[in-house]
Amino acid sequence: MVLEDQILFEDNHLLIINKKAGQIVQGDKTGDVSLVDEVKTYIKKKYNKPGNVFAGLVHRIDRPTSGIVIFAKTSKALSRLTEMLKKREIKKTYWAVIKKTEIPNKQRLIHFLKKNEKTNKAIVYKTPNIGAKEAILSYESMQTSDNYMLLEINLETGRHHQIRAQLSSIKCPIKGDLKYGFDRSNPDGSIHLLARKIEFIHPIKKEPLQIIAPVPQNDNLWKSFVN
Repeated sequence: MVLEDQILFEDNHLLIINKKAGQIVQGDKTGDVSLVDEVKTYIKKKYNKPGNVFAGLVHRIDRPTSGIVIFAKTSKALSRLTEMLKKREIKKTYWAVIKKTEIPNKQRLIHFLKKNEKTNKAIVYKTPNIGAKEAILSYESMQTSDNYMLLEINLETGRHHQIRAQLSSIKCPIKGDLKYGFDRSNPDGSIHLLARKIEFIHPIKKEPLQIIAPVPQNDNLWKSFVN
């Protein structure tokens, strides 16, 4: 069944998917099949549900990014998770690969981001600006190879293209991310950004959950950082 190999967690309330780079989370002008559509089809077939199927999208990640996406299977779970997201009670950890460079081993970045609708790109400001929203993340350098570095990133806010734009602003664009200044694309159109880990209290069962996504198995650079 489609999606089965991408499921990281499932119960009566939640479905947590390991999105592949290139999969689109919600439908757009391309008309490509979205992850939302695939999740609804999966639930419909697995549980033999007639009519419309509920699959509440809790958050999104960019198309060229891989990793964790949370869906709620009930409206109750969706409303609680949405509230938890607003209160920053869902901790998100990302991994990003950048070119090997001289940067602080750990750093907290604070910028102000404004989305340019025409280019679908975030404009980065160092100080408050009209229409710009505060964006905060912390990173730590985890590993280094001959040419690349692996950063672990903790998001404090969730802005449009936040990690991509903030890393680019300190001259550390993510591998493959042409939009934000990397010098060449990846052959498959992906960028080396992974929604690696998510931690929160289950909205219904009230138990702590920690979900970790594996690195993309078709990519030797990713795999070199976990072996």
